[in-house]
Amino acid sequence: MKGRVIVTNSVEHSGRISGIGRAAGAALKLALVFLLAIVAIRSGQAQTFRILHEFKGTPDGSEPTPTLIRDVSGNLYGVTIEGGTSCDCGTVFKVDPSGHETVLYRFTGGPDGGFPAFSATLVRDASGNLYGTTGEGGDLSCDPPYGCGVVFKVDSDLHESVLYTFAGGADGGGPQAGLVRDTAGNLYGTTLYGGDLNAMCFGGTPPGCGVVFKLDSSGTETVLYTFKGMPDAGGPNSGLMRDAAGNLYGTTTLGGQYNWGTVFKLTQSGTTVLHSFNGGRDGADLYEAGLIRDAKGNLYGVASGGGKIGPGCETSRGCGLVFKVTKTGKETVLYKFTGKADGSRPYGTLVRDKAGNLYGTTSGGGAQGYGTVFKLTSTGKETVLHNFIGKDGSEPLSGLVLDAKGNLYGSTWEGGVSWKGVVFEITP
Repeated sequence: MKGRVIVTNSVEHSGRISGIGRAAGAALKLALVFLLAIVAIRSGQAQTFRILHEFKGTPDGSEPTPTLIRDVSGNLYGVTIEGGTSCDCGTVFKVDPSGHETVLYRFTGGPDGGFPAFSATLVRDASGNLYGTTGEGGDLSCDPPYGCGVVFKVDSDLHESVLYTFAGGADGGGPQAGLVRDTAGNLYGTTLYGGDLNAMCFGGTPPGCGVVFKLDSSGTETVLYTFKGMPDAGGPNSGLMRDAAGNLYGTTTLGGQYNWGTVFKLTQSGTTVLHSFNGGRDGADLYEAGLIRDAKGNLYGVASGGGKIGPGCETSRGCGLVFKVTKTGKETVLYKFTGKADGSRPYGTLVRDKAGNLYGTTSGGGAQGYGTVFKLTSTGKETVLHNFIGKDGSEPLSGLVLDAKGNLYGSTWEGGVSWKGVVFEITP
């Protein structure tokens, strides 16, 4: 892996994560085993799994980890955190319903940005313009030699323009997540570090605990909130969710009462920590996954650590869980992963259907240990919809897209023939 690594609660983090993957060669099984496993999955679960695109690295990109978005024509859009050009700086891509991929832009790692982070999901406007962030690039004198990241736009003519370049000071630095956009065209997001440079969330390098920012259509940034670390929140690594009243909700990797992360709400009057995770059975390690919200105002998310602690899971970390937080901040653990057939270590943002069922991915566990796609009912019953086996994808770190017909779309960090990741579809 290339680039700077930030250590957060003993898990290495940056625009990329190291330590999650496994060597490609050791992962491959015999072809017969793959075939039998796929047949067993399809027949046993009445799901059809299809690989839409397998990444090669150069020139189409690799590691398509951020959650995809989908337009009304069924086209999928996303970013790869590496691959593309010789600098391996990542791409913006489109995959049509037939599986044809088009590279919309290749980052160079310079002023245009580079290395979109694991949760840097795109947002698309009515004209087809795409907006996103990169955790590095921009002004390379900021946190040299990496740069502190940018907010970018790719238009329908495939032209990239930088809307804002972070300086790593009070304005923030290292945006790891995607953006949300309001009807006036304002963009909202978070940065992992920067802000109050006297606040030390990452051992002082880089300084600061991050910010929540707003970027208007003219490219003017306004810092809406500066995190201070515990007992306040700190180190936001996932995207925001915005309600009809304009309130913003998100998670942080650090801060809170126990310094194991938080769920927070930002209103015009300030920020409220709705829940502080204790690093144990209520959850730990809130990295890529953002939040979703139901009509009653309940928030749903995943923690990649915590939950079940002990045999079958990393003793000190746990296998992760799915949680619910009410408007008043009461947390309920909806499901604890065991690290076995049900999966372990969920990283991607959930998606919810009209019946209240939740869908997501786990990066580990399952039949072969390469992760799963799962469904969780409102009563807490989990069903594995797909077990990854390496050749069809490995370690999905992103969330899913659910269409009106119940089809699910997603991507995997690794796996596929070239072991550079895949885009997949699951049809019920």
